[in-house]
Formats: sequence, structure tokens, C-alpha cells
Amino acid sequence: MGFVDEFKTFIARGNVLDMSIGVIIGGAFGKIVSSLTDDILMPPIGALMGKLDFSELHFPIINDPSKYDASILEKFGSLMHTPVDKVRAMGIPTIAYGNFINQVINFLIVAFCIFLLIKVVNSFTKKKEEDAAAAEKAEPTTKVCPECLSEIPIKAHRCKFCTAVLEEKQEA
Repeated sequence: MGFVDEFKTFIARGNVLDMSIGVIIGGAFGKIVSSLTDDILMPPIGALMGKLDFSELHFPIINDPSKYDASILEKFGSLMHTPVDKVRAMGIPTIAYGNFINQVINFLIVAFCIFLLIKVVNSFTKKKEEDAAAAEKAEPTTKVCPECLSEIPIKAHRCKFCTAVLEEKQEA
């Protein structure tokens, strides 16, 4: 078997296709959750906290003042209110903790959505398991012939395969 044939066999496996579909759906699901977070949930949370966009929260780090212009150092306090991109363009290292907050909230929302999805799937699986258990507990409809070991209806008095007469079990 050649390399190309092996590759075709690998790609044609069901688990590879299932994984590919999962990755594609996961990417789409991630975009939906990101939109939910960025466009629907974060604006009210930001408004309640007095800041509309967490992604702009940052803390500039100036460890060697001699590297920077005196005018930049004079407005150090206002640097925290300057957009992150502009502060970084000035060459000032910045801890962008607001974006981290957005990502943590996004992760929690994704984790909660996956939890709910798994909970729903498990409820379906649990119902199937309960149905299977109930079917197992149901009264048997067949019995085994002691002569030929064939399965026959439970109410049969004679085996249809070997014609042996079956003894009736006496109920206690």
C-alpha cells in the first residue's frame, strides 16, 4: 500500500471526519459565543461598572524614566486612559488586563454553554438507559428447550424444533 493510499484510508476513517466536523462546528460556536459576550453581555456589564469596553483597560509600565520623553512622563496618569494601541505605539510596555478579563468572561460563557449542552445530551442518554433497563426488567417472552437448547415461546408446552414435551414449572 502506497503513501497516498494510506493517507486516503486515514482520511476516510469515521473518527477523523467526526473530529473535522467537531472542529468546524466548534469554531462557529466560538464565534457565536464571542459575539454573545462582546455584543450582548459586555456592554451592560461595562456600563454598570462605568467602563464601556474592558479591552481598553491597561496599566503602562515605566521602569526606566530616562528612556522616555518628559512630556510622556508628565501625562503618565492619562496614559491609563489612552487607548492601548497608542500607548504601545509610544514604545511603553503595557499590561492589558482588560482584554484578559474579556477572555476569562468569554471562557466562562463557553464553559457554561458546553455544560448546558452536555447536560441536555446526558438527559437524553439517561432516558435511553432507563428505557433499556426497563426493557431488561420486563418479563421474559422466551425460554430455552432443555433438550435441544433452542429458544421457544415461554407459553409453549412442546418444542417446535425437537418436539420434546416440556415440563410446566410449578409456581410457589
